[in-house]
Amino acid sequence: MTQSAQKPAKKSAANEWWDTFVVIVEALLIAIVLRFFLYQPFSIPTASMQQTLMIGDYFVANKFVWGYGKHSFSLGRYGDFALLDFELPISNRIMGRDPNRGDIAVFRPVPQNMEYIKRVVGLPGDRIQMIEGRLYINGTMVEREELGKTIDTDSNGDAREVTVYRETFPEGTTHIIQEISDSAPLDNTPEYVVPAGHFFMMGDNRDRSADSRVLSQVGYVPAVNLIAKAEARFFSIKNNIPPWQIWQWPANVRWDRMMQGVDSDKPFFTTEAL
Repeated sequence: MTQSAQKPAKKSAANEWWDTFVVIVEALLIAIVLRFFLYQPFSIPTASMQQTLMIGDYFVANKFVWGYGKHSFSLGRYGDFALLDFELPISNRIMGRDPNRGDIAVFRPVPQNMEYIKRVVGLPGDRIQMIEGRLYINGTMVEREELGKTIDTDSNGDAREVTVYRETFPEGTTHIIQEISDSAPLDNTPEYVVPAGHFFMMGDNRDRSADSRVLSQVGYVPAVNLIAKAEARFFSIKNNIPPWQIWQWPANVRWDRMMQGVDSDKPFFTTEAL
């Protein structure tokens, strides 16, 4: 009687372990599907998009809104190590729409083997030029409004005074940019004509961004090299401190930058602001 009573208990415990294993596997599969096809998290290691995206910001990007391209199923690189770097053998994106001017894009430049994040400034056929720090699109100077000055610090700890502006594209969308000056090396450029099927990308931190203005490094970005559209910040911490170091959160987490759209059209002035 006692032995027969114990058998169902053992079977029940085994079933519970199996059920737990199945739930874990199902959760992992769902997470993989979401990351591969819908939304992927990224972090910001450099200053090229400040103050829109600060060093230490973590955000999610929409992978299906623009369809799927060559590098849509890469899960990122860490130095020379590729977590997953599968390149689809295609020449055009599958499904989706084209980006709008002003969208923030994660993409893979042709000469590079890692992801970049910049703002879409030029559409196919556009003429783009910088003259004395001012952006011109199809021969018309883009409006900008000065908002103030602050200190910008890059990933090497180099702090510079910058002027912050609200820039307005011809379509009426606005975003925040910043400039060290209007006479930096990339503040006067030739006129770029964006080829069909390509986009012209620029960083919001105009004087600290290697972008499409540098043809040998980034250049015109093929539509098929688009990966995702940046949509929302979910975490932010100063000095690129690893998020798992919870004991450093109280003094370093930027609580006011969490759970926001990446482009709130509001300047974020650092604590070092002048």
